[in-house]
Amino acid sequence: MRLSDFYFELPDDLIARHPLAERRGSRLLCLDGPSGSIAHRQFIDLLSYLRPGDLMVFNNTRVIPARLFGRKASGGALEVLVERVLDEYRVLAHVRSSKSPKPGSQILIDGGAEAEMVARHDALFELRFAEPVLPLLQRVGHMPLPPYIDRPDEDADRERYQTVYAKREGAVAAPTAGLHFDQPLLDAIAELGVETAEVTLHVGAGTFQPVRVEKIEDHVMHQEWLEVSPEVVAAVQACKARGGRVVAVGTTSVRSLESAARDGELKPFSGDTDIFLYPGRPFHVVDALVTNFHLPESTLLMLVSAFAGYPEAMAAYRAAVAEKYRFFSYGDAMFITRNPAPTGPEVSS
Repeated sequence: MRLSDFYFELPDDLIARHPLAERRGSRLLCLDGPSGSIAHRQFIDLLSYLRPGDLMVFNNTRVIPARLFGRKASGGALEVLVERVLDEYRVLAHVRSSKSPKPGSQILIDGGAEAEMVARHDALFELRFAEPVLPLLQRVGHMPLPPYIDRPDEDADRERYQTVYAKREGAVAAPTAGLHFDQPLLDAIAELGVETAEVTLHVGAGTFQPVRVEKIEDHVMHQEWLEVSPEVVAAVQACKARGGRVVAVGTTSVRSLESAARDGELKPFSGDTDIFLYPGRPFHVVDALVTNFHLPESTLLMLVSAFAGYPEAMAAYRAAVAEKYRFFSYGDAMFITRNPAPTGPEVSS
């Protein structure tokens, strides 16, 4: 499979740079994988696509204000983007500066904080802060908006670039499919008789890294930490036993569940995943998916193409562009029913 198979033209004015006034105010493109049929709805219409006995699985990660600005003690300006919190004082981070800081050098953070560059691990820098990391980030950090939201973060982003059910701190990017849910909608889903469960996957900045190989099978995925608890495994098993569907909210929930079922059987799992789901890769757990619209040539578009079928997914994206849906993190959403016999680009070309 070629990277260019997953390219599509996206007008710049379809990139959503601000959230809508209401979380549930977005549109919903509904794609039936088995038939390829497409319907244009509002997000609140998701309720009509859910059934009593279904299980919705949410990612409860919480975005931390992971972007810091400052300077080296020698004077050069820099920007720090925390990728992973290692312990109370240490992080792995991306550091942008004219010259990379050397081990032992001091970093002065705007707002009054200090860190030492301890070591370099490939593209990431291990930093040790002089005070506990998470309170420091809440005090002086900025919300790490994605590169395509090309504006400074605002106070409102602290709430809106966060799901209403976020609990476990550690993500540096939001599980954006969840941004459409408010508490009244979650209550309405429960009243329908739909069960819910929560996994945790701390989304890393690597989710925005472009694929740099032409043959996608050669792409090496970044690693992210996740946890699928025994309670989630039991909830999935009970759902399947009663004939319900497992509905994943977001690609991160899909990656969590499918990582924990890599050998075909869902088991409790806690640790790093580098799972890469593209056409031809199987899905063992998830039956339906709520997701936003993803970047051209991205691993997330490849996941959607594996789930819905490549021709079906790309047709849906063409329809979304034609109908002027809003794209990416603050954009509109899709509801996709899994295609049990998906084809890839080789078959459809």
